[in-house]
Amino acid sequence: MVSVVRVHLPSDIPIVGCELTPYVLLRKPDKSVFSDDIPESNPVDGQFLRYKWYRIQSDKKVAVCSVHPTEQATLQCLGCIKAKLPVTKSYHCSPKCFSDAWQHHRALHDRAASAVNENGAEEDELFGRYNSSGSGVLSTGLPSSASSTNLSNGSTTVYPAQVTQRSGGETWFEVGRAKTYTPSADDIGHVLKLECVVVDAETKVSVGHPMTLTTSRVIPAPTPSPRRMISVSGADVMGNLDSDRVASVGNFTVLSYNILAEAYATSEAYSYCPSWALSWPYRRQNLLREIVGYRADIVCLQEVQYDHFDEFFAPELDKHGYQALYKRKTSEVTHTLDGCATFFRRDRFAHVKKYEVEFNKAAQSLTEAVVPSTQKKTALNRLVKDNVALIAVLEAKFGHQGVDNPGKRQLLCVANTHVNVQQDLKDVKLWQVHTLLKGLEKIAASADIPMLVCGDFNSTPGSASHTLLAFGKVEPMHLDLGVDPLGILRPHTKLVHHLPLVSAYSSFARGNGLEQQRRRMDPSINEPLFTNCTRDFIGTHDYIFYTADSLTVESLLELLDEDSLRKDTALPSPEWSSDHIALLAEFRCQPRNRR
Repeated sequence: MVSVVRVHLPSDIPIVGCELTPYVLLRKPDKSVFSDDIPESNPVDGQFLRYKWYRIQSDKKVAVCSVHPTEQATLQCLGCIKAKLPVTKSYHCSPKCFSDAWQHHRALHDRAASAVNENGAEEDELFGRYNSSGSGVLSTGLPSSASSTNLSNGSTTVYPAQVTQRSGGETWFEVGRAKTYTPSADDIGHVLKLECVVVDAETKVSVGHPMTLTTSRVIPAPTPSPRRMISVSGADVMGNLDSDRVASVGNFTVLSYNILAEAYATSEAYSYCPSWALSWPYRRQNLLREIVGYRADIVCLQEVQYDHFDEFFAPELDKHGYQALYKRKTSEVTHTLDGCATFFRRDRFAHVKKYEVEFNKAAQSLTEAVVPSTQKKTALNRLVKDNVALIAVLEAKFGHQGVDNPGKRQLLCVANTHVNVQQDLKDVKLWQVHTLLKGLEKIAASADIPMLVCGDFNSTPGSASHTLLAFGKVEPMHLDLGVDPLGILRPHTKLVHHLPLVSAYSSFARGNGLEQQRRRMDPSINEPLFTNCTRDFIGTHDYIFYTADSLTVESLLELLDEDSLRKDTALPSPEWSSDHIALLAEFRCQPRNRR
């Protein structure tokens, strides 16, 4: 007889919208153990596993702290109710909690007061409209599912909800009959129980005793304050990023975001982030909600694991109208799991051509050409780092004509890359960036089209890599050029390119009425103070560059201030699920200035 040895969940804190999939260890009669599921459709030795999920609902109503969602709330901010903020943001677990969070909390009130549109109606929160079941609205009575005719959860077959039993002021509602269960808003504040039992396939009678486990109380998915798009002229704020807003014919938006691959999101690296907020089931839903909420026409993601691309991001973003392209990192050095993914809205762009840049291949070619045979192994050990770039040529479907030549196709070239992370390899970073730019120059010469260069360059403003991108050359006396053991950067006169690239976020430094955003910029270099914020590092590594002779920046996604992030120590956090922040720019095509 098959028996259940152990059942456990990756996290005992369930979150609304994040599926719970238990790990079940089974033992066969021959004492061997295995963890494969045994569905009723494919029994083993005439037996299968039956799962039942219950919501244990106490007669006592429970509110959850908005700052510490695992704690029960003891006080409520009436200012939030007056400002019509989501009720879950009004709860705190103690006076100290409320006091410590007041600076950030007051900003919510100020934001709500300013977020009233011309019709006098409050704007929807950026993230609130996607997956409304995860909006965290507190259940103040019996859940709606208790009185509804039937209930569905994910792929679970729809079946009548039923009260299993009542005892001691508690009611057990059966809420799921599949192995996986996704908590809903109805579950907030309640404990869940999973029952797993072996069942005889013929008689449908349980065999042996059921194995059960209970969770902590279900908490709402934390929702960060929405980030607004800000016109670089300072004349307008598009607070809700409404997809129905009227844009100029040639306008489009581009998002660049390092989403932090699951393989790198370890508790050792990010010990300050709660384990439930660091788990992939939670982070993937939070990231998806954020990405979809931005409604970008083009999305450039870095650190996307290949299995997550195939099984989650590609199919989920397909539902929102995006076509997907992907380039996995090469794996000559390590068994890399992640890569770069570019998505574009099918109703806005058509795919014309895809180029894949493998810096390993470029390293091998360079080594063969310029490195003495005695140094080839050393050179390859230094240069081969598995980084890649993904270049997509797209054709715009809006406008139906090129801005340079009426009747001509409007093409756009989008490069998405993730440059080597090792800070001591400044020569390798610069060589990778230079290699990418030389490839883009060839495309520009053959097609003469606007270009975008997006990604995580792992290079701070003022570094040689950033200088080459932003200014088209690197001065021979730049300190970074002192690190060149292979001589691959010489002669220094070759470190140039002729693309008229400008950093999109430098527009914040040039616009009028943008004092708040300027305070979040480094005035010496006109770049954000940070795009990457961990406990041990804060600085800018991510950029969106554009060719300024063919594109202009219309608006930018506002930057975050460090204080708002430090309340959770750093990134990632329950609100923001990557250690990087997303960058988003709106561009307008313009007639090319002939050089």
